[in-house]
Amino acid sequence: MVVGCVLLFNRNPYQHHLYLTSAGHVASAVYSATNSVTGYFHLRDINEDLQQRNAALELEVLSLKDRLRIVSEEIYGDTMTVASSLTNYRFIIAHVINNSVARPRNYITIEKGSNDGVMPEMGVVDQNGVVGIVNVVGPHTSRVISLLNPDLRLSCKVKGSDAFGSLVWNGKSPDEALLEELPRHVPFNIGDTIVTSGYSVVFPEGIPVGTIITQTKDEDDNFYTLQIKLLTDFTTLSTVRVIENAFRDEINRIEDDAEPNNRIF
Repeated sequence: MVVGCVLLFNRNPYQHHLYLTSAGHVASAVYSATNSVTGYFHLRDINEDLQQRNAALELEVLSLKDRLRIVSEEIYGDTMTVASSLTNYRFIIAHVINNSVARPRNYITIEKGSNDGVMPEMGVVDQNGVVGIVNVVGPHTSRVISLLNPDLRLSCKVKGSDAFGSLVWNGKSPDEALLEELPRHVPFNIGDTIVTSGYSVVFPEGIPVGTIITQTKDEDDNFYTLQIKLLTDFTTLSTVRVIENAFRDEINRIEDDAEPNNRIF
């Protein structure tokens, strides 16, 4: 049978041409499928490389802002030398393996743990803004308290201002939160950016959180409550960055009188 097929295709030009054409189509289809599968598995490596590059660029931008602040202080007569605190931070890239957005208290699981340098109370961000804070750590995985969790309160301020308030999830939409207890004297406009205040060891100053949608008066007329549109899309979380602060333990030791359940990050 095999010998007959070989003789047929070799001695008859038409059948030989048909065979080569068909074989070419089959080989092309196989190569195309192989390249697609290979390309798919390379996407994760490419994405992680891009995240590493973005993380380095973000730290560089924050560092430049910090240097500008120091220069401004020196120009205006502050003779005290202030070392940039941003050299104490580094990012640990992690992939999200579980995430919830519709529960009363939402959590995120990432595939990095203590073996990778992750510890409780480390901040977590993505390419858009704040994601949450690590609270439970295993050797290979960690659980993160999502920003979509009313147990997490984040110290934030209007970009360009020094006064800060407390940001908390309103328990409703996965893309909105409330900035409470913002002093009434703080100037702001709808659309202004809300950033981390830097008044904790968890997040550096200036990490984006969201933008102002509306404002309401607080129960105390001295404060505002602002409705915030979150920059992070929690429904599509894939790759995040865990923030490590080299001075975290030292700072926590001198602030160990704080009540753990009432801390604002």
